[in-house]
Amino acid sequence: MNISPTKTRVLVIDDSALVRGLLTAIINGQHDMQCVGAAGDPLIAREMIRNLNPDVLTLDIEMPNMDGIEFLSRLMRLRPMPVVMVSTLTERNADATLRSLELGAVDFVAKPKIGITDGLNLLAQDITDKVRIAARSTVRRAAAALPSNPTTPRPTQTQTAVATSLGSTTALHRLSTEKIVFIGASTGGTEATREVLMQLPHDFPAVMITQHMPPGFTRSYAARLDSLCQIRVAEARDGERVLPGHAYIAPGGMHLSVARSGANYIAKVQAGDPVNRHMPSVEVLFNSAAQTVGPNALAVMLTGMGSDGAKAMRTMRDAGSFNLAQDEHSCVVFGMPREAIAAGAANEVLPLSQIAARLMTALRGQGAGLSRV
Repeated sequence: MNISPTKTRVLVIDDSALVRGLLTAIINGQHDMQCVGAAGDPLIAREMIRNLNPDVLTLDIEMPNMDGIEFLSRLMRLRPMPVVMVSTLTERNADATLRSLELGAVDFVAKPKIGITDGLNLLAQDITDKVRIAARSTVRRAAAALPSNPTTPRPTQTQTAVATSLGSTTALHRLSTEKIVFIGASTGGTEATREVLMQLPHDFPAVMITQHMPPGFTRSYAARLDSLCQIRVAEARDGERVLPGHAYIAPGGMHLSVARSGANYIAKVQAGDPVNRHMPSVEVLFNSAAQTVGPNALAVMLTGMGSDGAKAMRTMRDAGSFNLAQDEHSCVVFGMPREAIAAGAANEVLPLSQIAARLMTALRGQGAGLSRV
C-alpha cells in the first residue's frame, strides 16, 4: 500500500469484517484521508499502530481478547492519540461510550443496530467529519480515570478552595432563583462540562446545557453526571420548572430552550429542524436565554467544532448577560469558543479549570450588572 504523507492516516479497529470493509471504503473515498490498515482485535491493532503510525484510530467497543475500553485505557496511558469510538446504540454501550470519552476519546459515532451497510453509508459524512476533527484535536495523556460506579461525590480540592475564598453562600442562596447559567459544548464537551459541574455547590443557580449528542446517549450522560456532582443533573423534560441546584441536559435529537410561566422559568424541549446542522443546538438555547433571562443570565462556551451558538451568545451579551469562553490551550477543539470570542460574545476567556470558580465569584460580586464584572 502506498501511504500518502499529506493525508490523514486512519487505522480501523473492529471485530466485524463487514464494518472494517465499509469504514475502509468510506475513509478511502475522501480526498484528504487514507485507511492505512484494519484490525480485527486490539492485539493485532497494537502491532499495526507501532508499524503504521496512524494519525487517528476508529475503535469499536465490543471486541474479542480485549474490549475497546480496556484497549483505549492502555493506549491513552502509554501512547495518547486521537480516537473516534464506533459504538452500537444500546444502553450498556452508551455507558461504555461515555467512559471512553472520560478516558480521552475525542468523539464517537453511533453504529446502527440493523441495516449496517446502509446505516454506515448514511453516516459517512458524520464519520469522516469526526475523523477530521480528531486529527486536529488536542489529545492529552489520560489522567486517573473516574470510578466506573461512582458513589456520593465528595468535595474536591477546588470546591474546598472556592468555598473558603467565598465564605458564606448566602449570596448564592439569594441569587439562585433569579440567575441561570447556560452552557454550550460539542467535541470534548462531555468532559469539560463534567469538570465545571463537579465544582459547583448544591445550592448553585440552575444550569441549562446543550451538548451536541445524538439520541440515546444523553440520559446515560445525565445520570453519570448526577452520580458525580453535588447539584442534581437530569435530561431536561418539556414544561418542567427550572430550579436552583439542578442542571438540565438537552435530550439528543431535541432542542432545549428556556421560557417563562408566570414568575417561574420552565424548560422547553421540542423537535424541530437542525440549526447550524445541530439538534440540539446551542443557538436555540442561547437565543431563548437572551430573550427570556436577559441580564440574569450567565453563559459559558466550552470546547467544540464549528460556530454553533456564537451569534446567540453575542445576543445574550447585548442583553446584559455575563459570558465566559474556554481558552484554546484547555480545549480539545478550539472552534466554538474561538467563534464566540471573534463575535465579541465573551466577557472573559479562561482555562477550563477556572470557569466554575469565576462563575461563583461573578455571582457573589454582582448586584445589577454582571456584564461589568
